[in-house]
Amino acid sequence: MKHITFHLDFVSPYAWLAFERMPEVLEGLSYTVAYRPLLLGALLQRDANPGPAGIAAKRAWTYRHVHWLGESLGVGLDMPAEHPFNPLPLLRLALQCSDDGSINRYVAGAVLRHVWQGGQPALDAQRIAGLQQQLDAQLRTDDQAAQRAKDWLRANTDAAAAAGVFGVPAWEVEGKVFWGLDGLPMLRAYLAQEPWFDAGHWDALPQVSSALKG
Repeated sequence: MKHITFHLDFVSPYAWLAFERMPEVLEGLSYTVAYRPLLLGALLQRDANPGPAGIAAKRAWTYRHVHWLGESLGVGLDMPAEHPFNPLPLLRLALQCSDDGSINRYVAGAVLRHVWQGGQPALDAQRIAGLQQQLDAQLRTDDQAAQRAKDWLRANTDAAAAAGVFGVPAWEVEGKVFWGLDGLPMLRAYLAQEPWFDAGHWDALPQVSSALKG
């Protein structure tokens, strides 16, 4: 049985789609999953990457694409009233349900649905209060819970960057990183031990020389 670390940020529509699709795509395989919230904006800054929302035409395409994907895949996706938004309150709230920097599928799903179902403002105070009530049974309430959540978010983001994660959704398995909704079939292939992964391609392909000189 292989262990998967699922790196996600609730601000990403592709993370929501991947969260919903993963059980079906990986059906029949034996694995465990740790859902690991991180701050996507910090990853993008490390690589001087503006992200889809930083390029006007790409932002427009992304919103059209994810909404179409949601309908075509049978996964409801409603754009929140404002996007992008600062996901820190949601990330920290989720991590207050954690003892080790990971969250369970229930918590991840609750926060993702809060953002991507209903088309409401993700940071509306009353809605966040309702989400907190929904998560009440799992929230840690000791004096250090809020600070631990902040520390775990920073640690999760740093660890993801060190592992080679550059965006979300991303799945890390045995030192290999699979990125994006369309990376799910490749993740399945790896878990199913397809021979491509034993042929040296994974390590050899990135060694192709670049003809562009910096």
